[in-house]
Amino acid sequence: MMLFWIIPFLLLQDTEAFLIKNARFKLCLQASPTHRDLLLENCNPESDFQDWSWQGDSLVNHGTQSCLSVSGADTVQTSLCASTGYTSWDCSNSLLSPLGTSQNYLVANRKGVALSDVTGPKAQWQDAAERSVCEEKDAKGGHTRDFPLALTSPQVYEHTAGNATLPLGMDQEQLEELLWFFRREDPSTWNYSVLALSLATLILGLTLLTINVVRNRKRKIMSREAVQTPLQAELDTKEALIPVQGYSPAKPQKQEPVPQDQRAGEVVVQWKDGTTTSLYTDRSEEAI
Repeated sequence: MMLFWIIPFLLLQDTEAFLIKNARFKLCLQASPTHRDLLLENCNPESDFQDWSWQGDSLVNHGTQSCLSVSGADTVQTSLCASTGYTSWDCSNSLLSPLGTSQNYLVANRKGVALSDVTGPKAQWQDAAERSVCEEKDAKGGHTRDFPLALTSPQVYEHTAGNATLPLGMDQEQLEELLWFFRREDPSTWNYSVLALSLATLILGLTLLTINVVRNRKRKIMSREAVQTPLQAELDTKEALIPVQGYSPAKPQKQEPVPQDQRAGEVVVQWKDGTTTSLYTDRSEEAI
């Protein structure tokens, strides 16, 4: 929102144009578009060649982008603003006089303008509202001085004349908003806050990294244990079924030989005294 006030002011503060009208002839000073001569023509606010503006102590024509200057003793024309000629003017009581030369004034005549020591209406110059062109210069200088001062001052700037009107019609509240927009604070608090936030972020990152490493190690250990558990269970089952001490694959148990006189299917009983007898005696089929 503030930029909508600042940008137009910056664009217009150096381009405020006005007409230079002679108080006697009521004609306006016009720069020639083809040569450096100056003419007095009927006032036309739409013509860029009749638009002038103060740039410091120089009067710049908007149509030719050249400055009002003095050439020779009393010849007035337009020339490049960067030239070595007399392009600076003093303005007092509607009278324009070149700085650095004799005390002559810009005077209107039938041929155009020239320098003379006359101070009557022919030497007095006004704008379209019939105000002195010196007021345009004062207003120009006042605006360019007051606005930067108002932006850099912690308090609302008051004009020496007691006028509270600000550039572009801004009131004190809008100026305070501009001051808030352009104010400069100590950035130490912000820098310390960013530093503390950076340290907290670093600590949090290291903590999360440590937690992730520990979890990965636990996950690997658990996966190894999960692979070893079935094998161990199988070995435990085998040990439970076959005792290690009683089982010896290299030494098979010896079986006692069957007596030669014992027949297959016969039940033999060995008594305590060592005698062996058959539990059942076969009978011959004839006896049966």
